[in-house]
Amino acid sequence: MIKSYKLRRTLANTFIYIILAVLGIVWVSPLAYLLIQSFSADKASIPQTLIPMSYGIDNYIKLFTNTGTLNFPRWYLNTFVVACFSCVISTISVLMVAYAFSRLRFKSRKKFINVGMILGMFPGFMTMIAIYYLLKAMGLTQTLVALVICYSAGAGLGFQISKGFFDTIPRALDEAATIDGATKNQIFWKIILPMSKPIVVYTVLTSFIGPWTDFILAKIIMGDAVNNYTVAIGLQMMVSLEFKVNYFKQFLAGSVLVAVPVTILFLKMQSYYVEGVTAGGVKG
Repeated sequence: MIKSYKLRRTLANTFIYIILAVLGIVWVSPLAYLLIQSFSADKASIPQTLIPMSYGIDNYIKLFTNTGTLNFPRWYLNTFVVACFSCVISTISVLMVAYAFSRLRFKSRKKFINVGMILGMFPGFMTMIAIYYLLKAMGLTQTLVALVICYSAGAGLGFQISKGFFDTIPRALDEAATIDGATKNQIFWKIILPMSKPIVVYTVLTSFIGPWTDFILAKIIMGDAVNNYTVAIGLQMMVSLEFKVNYFKQFLAGSVLVAVPVTILFLKMQSYYVEGVTAGGVKG
């Protein structure tokens, strides 16, 4: 009976591992194709085979030298600047809102938390048209400043996970600091934040990835201001009917470069990211 149980468990585990392996191959295959074809040196403008016959870095060189019509370096810099500024503003906003809801007790606190959670359930694209006309009235359309405002203005609504993390930090630390004469502001910056590295890393990563990969909002705001495009819009242009034949391989190279910063961030901060998510998932 024990042997039959072990046999059934072995067969079940084997079946599960096979399914996971197949799913893993399906998930990794497009990424592997993208990476391999980005180094293709074949004469064909669009890859004709899964595996290139020759390799080189010409696609990457052209990406940064052929800037007459499609200026990828400018788009890359635009995206990096917008993502960095949005990341800083959003991170500070989220952490401060989360700390206030976690530590401070004030009138209508629960109502504000509930309203914030309800508003966070609505997808952002529902307000894109209204946002566009507001920015147009202020003369901010087709500018990078508009993107920073849009990405960071409502970031404070994503306070739930950070609040859950702050709830796990003993309030005795706040009380001890208060007895020593520390203000709420000093407690937040000098005591709570230094102890909250996992959630800070998690917030930084999520705040950076959003602006770095966004397409829809950036496309609506930028319109035809090509020099202010982000990489998402630029890469979409490279595979349009007008440019696809000449820029498809450069599109592959650009897609690889777009993934590099995010990949490096996750590899360097993966442990903190996981710890921040799990610690912030507690009920508070």
